[in-house]
Amino acid sequence: MLKSLSIRNVVLIDKLDMDLSDGLTVLSGETGAGKSILLDSLGLLLGNRAETGMIRNGCDKLVVSACFEIADKSGKLANLCEEHDLDFTKEIVISRSLTQDGKGKIFFNDQPITQKLLKEIGGYLVEVHGQFDNQGLLNPATHLNVLDNYGGYSVALAEMREAFLNYKRAKKLRETLQKEIEDATHEEENLRHWIKEFAVIKPKENEKEELEKLRVQLMNSEKILDNLNSAYNALHGQNISVREALRQAQSAVSRVNAMLEDKYSETYDLLDTALINAEEASEQLENAMRETTFNQNDINAVEERLFALKDLARKHRVEVDELVQVWQNMEERLGKLEKSSGDLIALKNAEKKAKECYFNKAKIVREERLSAAKLLDDKMKTELLTLKMEKARFVTEVKLKDEINWNEDGIDEVCFMISTNLGSPLGNLNKIASGGELARLMLALKVNLGKSSQIETMVFDEVDSGIGGATAQAVGDKLAKLGETVQVLVVTHSPQVAAYSNNHYKVEKTIKNEATVTSIHKLNDKEKQEEIARMLAGEIISDEARAAAKVLIGA
Repeated sequence: MLKSLSIRNVVLIDKLDMDLSDGLTVLSGETGAGKSILLDSLGLLLGNRAETGMIRNGCDKLVVSACFEIADKSGKLANLCEEHDLDFTKEIVISRSLTQDGKGKIFFNDQPITQKLLKEIGGYLVEVHGQFDNQGLLNPATHLNVLDNYGGYSVALAEMREAFLNYKRAKKLRETLQKEIEDATHEEENLRHWIKEFAVIKPKENEKEELEKLRVQLMNSEKILDNLNSAYNALHGQNISVREALRQAQSAVSRVNAMLEDKYSETYDLLDTALINAEEASEQLENAMRETTFNQNDINAVEERLFALKDLARKHRVEVDELVQVWQNMEERLGKLEKSSGDLIALKNAEKKAKECYFNKAKIVREERLSAAKLLDDKMKTELLTLKMEKARFVTEVKLKDEINWNEDGIDEVCFMISTNLGSPLGNLNKIASGGELARLMLALKVNLGKSSQIETMVFDEVDSGIGGATAQAVGDKLAKLGETVQVLVVTHSPQVAAYSNNHYKVEKTIKNEATVTSIHKLNDKEKQEEIARMLAGEIISDEARAAAKVLIGA
């Protein structure tokens, strides 16, 4: 609820402070007195564009501020504030300034915010309705949420929205895997070709290193054999072999030991060990010579194997030592691709199940909407009758959307339709030509939607335009009823409407220090009666007008 409004240096207003309360508050005054300036100033605090032309002549800057008392501290406004780290407990103070150089500042409880955020916040604070500016209800895009708020089936809506998110996630998983399979079709062909190529070559761990060692060995096999022969011949000399020389030496030492009581037994043992080692070395050399062969075909085979491995590594842009891992990865990827077809079937089934769940929840919401629409239509029929729109017909149209347009808001699209003349076809609200009829229709809607609205303050700018007499009195009555559920501010020229006010302010234009200024004054009961008499009679107020005003107020 708007508790106070403070304005400094806006057009004709030099200084203005208003304290407001709940119920129906009326603003009246002569045409041009500055009532629109009040609404424009309030609009600045709701995020409307600020222009330097609004700064009072001769002033450096304008400043507007307002205090709002918030009843619902856990609703959408609270969530928005929490999202942007804005703090409030019960009250919100918004202030805005604009200097002549076009620079402006906006504060939310002393925290700076942007105009964009202010506009979003303002949408939760005040709803402004002008004769041709019923921005919310004239937009068919808002009708579905309006009906849902009116119907009050929040639990069914929450379940449906949760089901839609589950369906959306299941659909996304299926679409992702399906695209992967489609993209992998060509890759699968390549994988099968490459795996077949790997299977022919069959690379092994550390094979390159072993082949390079073998190649060195094969390329040096002739020299190796020559050296092995030399070593063998050294052990088996032409005249006497090393082994024979060792035997002879050992025999001689044995004879000496026989004469000297084994004095050189250690020497004998050393010769014995040497003889054993020489015999073993001789056998190993024989084996080595048998194993060592010089075969060009073997060298060529190793070279070809190395070339094949390097060529395969080059194709896949890896090192030869990485070929085994690349092969394994390909096998795994191919296995996953083959398995994915089965996974896709499972995801399709999950998606189908989630979609069915969402559709069932959406059908429940649809039934709720149809019931709420019928109730609203019946109540609107009664309201339009009291507003002297007997020939008008209001219908809340709830249509099924194409499946492609299903979303978290359900399977319906909602549109408020109206026909103001007997026999005329129904049309969208924003197609109505008569401003007066449109204003009354908006009022009738607001009376019915007031309790379901999350906005605590509604402003009507000349909602009574083009009407008078009993119709205007009916409008006043409806505004008063609406004021029982939300705070209502009305700019009016209608005495019948003003008579229903809980609070009445008069806007006047006066001359101050040779400059025109707009001021506002809260009227007491006597002053209210006099103002309504003026609204009835004009500049010259008669006793009859005062009597009529008294009757209106007491009606």
